[in-house]
Amino acid sequence: MATKEIKTYSLAEMKDKYIGKVGTTERDEYEYELRMDVLGKMIKSARQERNLTQEQLGKLVGVQKAQISKLESSANSATIDTVLKVFKALKAEINFNVKIEDNFVKLA
Repeated sequence: MATKEIKTYSLAEMKDKYIGKVGTTERDEYEYELRMDVLGKMIKSARQERNLTQEQLGKLVGVQKAQISKLESSANSATIDTVLKVFKALKAEINFNVKIEDNFVKLA
């Protein structure tokens, strides 16, 4: 009995097929949402590492508990200023990279 070879696909191929090719609006929106979700999870993880409740972190930052909850569930509505305040309150360092084509932009 002959065996049938199973076709495998890479994650990139699956994203191209079901979400859209790199550079399309759909793919850009997907990648943005994914990054914001990861950022929210980092905020939650850092808060828990510091043994703070959402309410306690909110007081340190100067926002309501609900705002911290929204940040942790999806940071896509947060301003950079708010994100920086949150990480400063958590005494956590955050780094941003800007890449233009194949070159990272270095801040002076």
